[in-house]
Amino acid sequence: MAKVIAIIGALDTKQEDIEFIKGKIQERGYQVLIIDTGILGESTLRPDVLAVDIAQAGGMSLQQLREKADRGRAIEVMCHGIPLVVSKLYEEGKINAVLGIGGGAGTAIATAAMRSLPFGIPKVMISTLAGSSNAEYVGERDIIMVPSIVDIAGVNSISAKVYAQAVSAIIGILETEILQTQKKQTVAATMFGNTTPAVEHCKAVLEKRGYEVLVFHATGTGGRTMEMLVREGHINAVLDITTTELADELVGGVMSAGPDRLTAAGAKGIPQIIVPGCLDMVNFWSRDTVPEKFTNRRFYRWNPNVTLMRTTPQENSELGRIIAGKANEARGSVAIFLPLKGLSQLDAPGKEFWWPEANQALFSSIKQSLDSKVELYEIDCNINDKAFVNELVKKFREFINTMGPIGG
Repeated sequence: MAKVIAIIGALDTKQEDIEFIKGKIQERGYQVLIIDTGILGESTLRPDVLAVDIAQAGGMSLQQLREKADRGRAIEVMCHGIPLVVSKLYEEGKINAVLGIGGGAGTAIATAAMRSLPFGIPKVMISTLAGSSNAEYVGERDIIMVPSIVDIAGVNSISAKVYAQAVSAIIGILETEILQTQKKQTVAATMFGNTTPAVEHCKAVLEKRGYEVLVFHATGTGGRTMEMLVREGHINAVLDITTTELADELVGGVMSAGPDRLTAAGAKGIPQIIVPGCLDMVNFWSRDTVPEKFTNRRFYRWNPNVTLMRTTPQENSELGRIIAGKANEARGSVAIFLPLKGLSQLDAPGKEFWWPEANQALFSSIKQSLDSKVELYEIDCNINDKAFVNELVKKFREFINTMGPIGG
């Protein structure tokens, strides 16, 4: 049976474009399921999923949205409803891929649907916004953004090529077969420039022992992506060496992974080791983007576009409480390792962020807030010392060797 590609778009304003894309998909032997998100009027093309159904799932009738004539509210309702509808279609086996088309509103609605689908499901968005900052639309999902080049206002010599190439892209993804290798225990590890030596050593040791190690850059998106993959069951254990995103969430830096960071492994019940890596720093962009209230703080220019700010004893005390609280809620094996001689390359004796009192506030807060069920190890090393890493790996192997069958 031919696979089904869902097209998401507003038929009241994009019917010509959607019909063209539909034809190109069908020419390649695939089926099409059209999901209409238009709220302004009707079209002559009958969709498979009506805009009225999307609005209803979002909590209002389409008629109410039209009567209110509040564009912002209408988009909000459709963004709330479409993930419910599309995820249900996927769970029922009715769609295999999603292709969206739209401007600002259409991109917001279609990508809301795409973010509700698991990793690996083909997701392509033809958008007038592609090429600008797409973080709010893509999130941590594997969404491919295709610039529309011209406005989405009918088929012409430019748009026809863009649409045809987008169709080829999504079909190419559908047709790609991944070679199946022998299944290994999959370990997630978090890394930053300041913890690269530690993570690279862990990765090398674990890979030699037959583990697959997925490294996530702890820049906000990386942490959210790791948490998502853990929740979806792609990860067997977590080596969370770099928890710096918690500092950005607390203090207001630019690389926060949100309040749910450091929760998925615990909720899933998989083994995890937690290290307060790079909690000595909060991240901002260039120096002139740092809020004025932080003027008198200690800074380090990591590169022309990234400025690091040293965390204070007060902030570290709160971070310790947060880490301990999340570890206490974990359902699986969990251990916390404290590197007593520094949390990063910059946080070492004689280095720019070395501040023993600030670190001690973090360590004391963790110890005071931690339940006895959580194992705690204090290692008289810097986080990047091989001796510290070897202790992590030793405990980690104890944890992971007690797990059941992969995927269980």
